[in-house]
Amino acid sequence: MELKQIVTGFTGTENCSITPITNGLINTTYWVENKDSEEKFILQRINTQVFQFPEIITRNHILINEMLAGGDYPLQPVIPKPTLAGNFIVKDEEGGSWRMLSFIEDTRTFFKIPDIKTAYESAKAVGCFLNMINPEHLPDIQPPIPDFINFEKRILDYQASLRYANEDLLKNAGPQIEMMDKLLFLPQKWIEMEKNGLLPKRIIHGDPNVRNILFDENSRPLAVIDLDTVTVSTILYDFGDMARSYTNTLDEDDGNAENNFNPQIYRTVKDGFLLYLKDKLTFEELENLDYAAQTVIYIQAIRFLTDYLNGNTYYATKYANHNLDRTRNQLELLKGLREYLRVD
Repeated sequence: MELKQIVTGFTGTENCSITPITNGLINTTYWVENKDSEEKFILQRINTQVFQFPEIITRNHILINEMLAGGDYPLQPVIPKPTLAGNFIVKDEEGGSWRMLSFIEDTRTFFKIPDIKTAYESAKAVGCFLNMINPEHLPDIQPPIPDFINFEKRILDYQASLRYANEDLLKNAGPQIEMMDKLLFLPQKWIEMEKNGLLPKRIIHGDPNVRNILFDENSRPLAVIDLDTVTVSTILYDFGDMARSYTNTLDEDDGNAENNFNPQIYRTVKDGFLLYLKDKLTFEELENLDYAAQTVIYIQAIRFLTDYLNGNTYYATKYANHNLDRTRNQLELLKGLREYLRVD
């Protein structure tokens, strides 16, 4: 099935221009302009290796938009476009799943936080989004990726990789394995808190990276996008991942990174995140923000290391030690955060 046939399933016309967008990390993405109506859209082939049930992420997206529309949300929502048949997914001949989303004009994106102001505005935008999608009674949001925030499983996967990894890989990663084992207590507290019901279940974004925020030409946030990872978990995860991705002064592939943690951005992210959420969060959530930042960095490091020991089967890599370099980078980031927080 050609791209224009897929587009026709949504728009009813083949009179469209279709342009690839190559900076996506998971889905295959195109920019579409309907020449008849002059409307513009985003067309995506959903990566079903990651999102096995495309209908779940579409349904979640619609539920989120309903909550945003029901309040005084200051940002623009991204709206799924139905097909002519009233569905939200078009299947191609290979069984691939395609969707179409509204396009927001005159926007820019960042792949790294450029300055303190953008860090604050980004964190504020995410906090506003989370505040709007967490009413007293949560809708039936389904997990798009099973066990994505199951830290107990992440640890078990890591320990399995230690048992079965090639001896050369184990030797090469020796210092990183030693550090991981030394800090294994970090996720254990998280796991126990969840088991004991100390962390309220909330709707979270799941990937609140700055690349998932659209900005205007003056670097003001216009939209929080990429809702595929929206799920129900602890809101501490979103804060932790923002702290992890925003405060790193270097590319996460840099295995020689030193002093890559930016404490000023960390303080700024916390302030922006809490602007809309402070009165909604419980004592346990507020008291564990710093802890959450440490733990999410640790878990990302252990995911990189696990993949390295498994032979680089999950993350895309450009060279043999790519995931090991990513592990080193995250551990250096964690070191900087823990020194700033003055924890042992």
